[in-house]
Amino acid sequence: MRTVLIFLAFLTLASAELCAQYGYGYRSRFGRSAIPQAETPAKKPEPLTAEQIVSAEMPEIIETAGLNDFEAAVVSTILTKYVQQRIELRLLKLDPDQTRAAYEKIDKDEREELQSGLPPEKFQAMVELKESGYDSR
Repeated sequence: MRTVLIFLAFLTLASAELCAQYGYGYRSRFGRSAIPQAETPAKKPEPLTAEQIVSAEMPEIIETAGLNDFEAAVVSTILTKYVQQRIELRLLKLDPDQTRAAYEKIDKDEREELQSGLPPEKFQAMVELKESGYDSR
């Protein structure tokens, strides 16, 4: 009887060792694979859309310029339009002179549209905000 118990104990230990060695154990079935997995490359973050860029900047613009809801909607619409144009311009990859001229035209048009859509003091606050480091890209 004692021999049978020793044999069973030996068999239990041996089977546990074999299962662990070949990946048939508890860990294999619940989360760990016996085959090493290659690391997946980090996914590139998706570029932000014009709406996302503007919506991220709007709280600072509203606070700094003191815009009401209507003015905030006007500014958001104008900025979204011109940020979209800047994004499209970057995608075109024109030569530097053409790119500079196009950016200047976009800036000029954006400034004129903001000036016509805002009261003078709020437009001036927007100009100061842009000069102090805010850039609508």
